[in-house]
Amino acid sequence: MITVVKNGRVIDPYNNIDSKLNIVIKDGKILELTPYEISGEKNIDATGLIVCPGFIDIHMHEDMYHKEEDYLDEWIAKSMLNMGVTTCIGGNCGINLTEPLTYLDAVDRLKLPVNIGLMAGHTNIRECVVENSNKYNPIQTDDIKKIMYTAREYLEGGCFGISYGIRYVPGITELELIEVSKACKPENKIINAHVRDDAKNIIWATKEFIKVGMKLDIPIQNSHIGSMGGYGQMKELLRLLDSVKSSGLDITSDCYPYYAFSTRIGETTYDDGFLERYNIDYDSIEISEGKYKGQRCTKNIFDELRKNSPDTITVGHVMNEKDIDMAILHPNVMIASDGFLHNEQGHPRAAGTFPRLIDKYVKTGKLSLYDAINKMTTMQAKKLGLSNKGNLSKGSDADITIFSYDEIKDNATFDNPIKKPDGIKYVLIKGSVALKDGEIVNGKLGTSVRR
Repeated sequence: MITVVKNGRVIDPYNNIDSKLNIVIKDGKILELTPYEISGEKNIDATGLIVCPGFIDIHMHEDMYHKEEDYLDEWIAKSMLNMGVTTCIGGNCGINLTEPLTYLDAVDRLKLPVNIGLMAGHTNIRECVVENSNKYNPIQTDDIKKIMYTAREYLEGGCFGISYGIRYVPGITELELIEVSKACKPENKIINAHVRDDAKNIIWATKEFIKVGMKLDIPIQNSHIGSMGGYGQMKELLRLLDSVKSSGLDITSDCYPYYAFSTRIGETTYDDGFLERYNIDYDSIEISEGKYKGQRCTKNIFDELRKNSPDTITVGHVMNEKDIDMAILHPNVMIASDGFLHNEQGHPRAAGTFPRLIDKYVKTGKLSLYDAINKMTTMQAKKLGLSNKGNLSKGSDADITIFSYDEIKDNATFDNPIKKPDGIKYVLIKGSVALKDGEIVNGKLGTSVRR
């Protein structure tokens, strides 16, 4: 079947396109872009709308797969589709909720609202293959080799690289980082990391991770740099990253356009000393679920949840607005949500990140629309080696997002973190309509993405 998206302003930074064009789609692929009038068996009128490649989220956290019941949760996947994302990458910060190849196979069998690929999470591999492992302790060389071999198996099965949550595994050594990362070398796959420390210690922590990429000459991605260096250190951090990039290393970063981070209350982020590190009191921490949902922490609430409910999602209202804006506007920083949801609770970044970039940065004149779309599509596709996504080239997958520039805005809040954005008119996945006028019409078009 021939589908034509007609009369829209087509923006495709991969091909340096910004023109009123018609897009012809056949068998789920882009057939051509043409300035001439043309009709298909199905026509989508995009008059007055922006038409671009489907947004790509390079750093999010996938939903759970329930193996015994053989079903996939879809909390975060639905939120991704609602905000115009067509492809996302989970397994970040070292965390896979399910063995990654099992998860990808389940996605192909059961389908999801969006396409999804995975990183191989170092933390989970470490916990699975190392007997009596303790996240605070170093491990032996033989165990490091076991991790590397398992990671290699996952990479050969299609994972895009290895993710590290160095902050969450304080016992990881430089030797472990380097030896495990060698699994990426044969196919030049990426490593990304939530680095070892943040705030005043972000520079040396970032240098530790950079050293791995430089030693092995493999691509690296610095995860959510806003929540790592957004406390007055961003200018120095970006200078460091620029200097390293000039040396030839393939180094990029991602950031979400919010001034608060999110993590579980039992994580090492909240180990002793966090109040001094962020120069805050307990009331800067908001509880996102459970009996204290919506409340700010007291010492008693913090101690209770940390001990008895360590998986409770929290939001830390601690980041510097000027630093976050500096990161978002930097040419080597792409947009990613770092979104995760549990029972539809969490941080609004999971449902608002991409529309928010346009509403808060483009409409206010801080960023051009063209550059914003580049930060949400082309940069991610190039980093991931996805030549068939993130662009509207002939033969590429017809993953397309169509939105109203005037109407687009994020609506998700800390009280209602999954509230849908306005202005997303159509989302196409492989040429089929997944979402129309803000409503999901086919939530089973997404399959696994492997490299």
